[in-house]
Parts: sequence; C-alpha cells; structure tokens
Amino acid sequence: MSNGTTKIADIKINVDNLYKEEAFTDLTFATIRRLTPVNIDGSPDESREPIFTGMTQLMSPNGPVPVQCLIEGAKTLSEAAEKLPAAIENTVQAMIAEAKEMEREEASKIIIPGQ
Repeated sequence: MSNGTTKIADIKINVDNLYKEEAFTDLTFATIRRLTPVNIDGSPDESREPIFTGMTQLMSPNGPVPVQCLIEGAKTLSEAAEKLPAAIENTVQAMIAEAKEMEREEASKIIIPGQ
C-alpha cells in the first residue's frame, strides 16, 4: 500500500482519549449520548468533562433525515436534555444554510457547450 493509504496494522488507538458511551432515549423523539472520559483501565478520568450529543430524525418530503449534534455546555444529563431542542434547531438551521449555499453555487455555474 504505497499509495498513501493507512494499513490496518498502522491503526493505533489513542489511549489518552478514551470514552465510555451511554445512550438515553425517550423512545419517541430523541436520543442523547453521554461520552464519559475514562482511563485505559476503564476508571473515570476526572480531569476531562463528559461530552453530550443529541440525535433525532426529521421528516422531509424525501423521507426521514437524521440529525446529530453536539450539545454544548451540558455537564449533566439533565442539562443535556434541556439544551437538546436548541442544539437540534441550530444544527438544522446550519444544514439548511449549507444546502442553500450549495444550491446557489450550482445555479451560478456557467454551462459551456461541449464540456
């Protein structure tokens, strides 16, 4: 594999950046994942804060659209649940803005016959 791709044997896990993953769901609209920092022995790493992410699906004319976001500033599951709607809204707005920008770029391309 001399073309610059990584060999499977070259993959190394970063033992200083390990997290235990837990999922919490209301079985209707959303899932919150809590990533708790851990040491290589599995014990909690108190020097790092947990990370919370949120996931949901929105319905579109073309079917469900998965939305995943970072829930910034949440330190507890309760805070993550409270901040999830705003985090989802911000992510959806960013997705819409990105789609509109891509649409604008496509519309502004000059079409030259023969290309």
